[in-house]
Amino acid sequence: MTATAYTLAVLLDLFCVFLGYRFLFRPDPAAAGYGVPARADGDAGAYLSVKGLRDGTFGLMGLALLAFAGARAEAWFMLVVALVPLCDTLIVLRHGGARAVAYGVHFATAVVVLISAALLFLV
Repeated sequence: MTATAYTLAVLLDLFCVFLGYRFLFRPDPAAAGYGVPARADGDAGAYLSVKGLRDGTFGLMGLALLAFAGARAEAWFMLVVALVPLCDTLIVLRHGGARAVAYGVHFATAVVVLISAALLFLV
């Protein structure tokens, strides 16, 4: 179970780094994949960059916690960070995004992050 807990945590952290990169360097497709595309008539670049920085930082922080503080610290981090995809679910729904993306991407991500936290607490 230890290998599963660590592997899942590392994969989730790396996925956050990837999302951060995507929002910073490919913001339009990233926003569309998020479930609420950026408006063509507005300048959403700053907001998309903030999202990219947020996601990338969460991923790097998770990797650092796992490497230097251990599984328990990473578990608490994952537990708290699960609020982000839960809130992302509400944001997508509130702004007219597809329910399939809200629940199938964001809510499902929150569930996987919570599973990862639970596994790490058991290590």
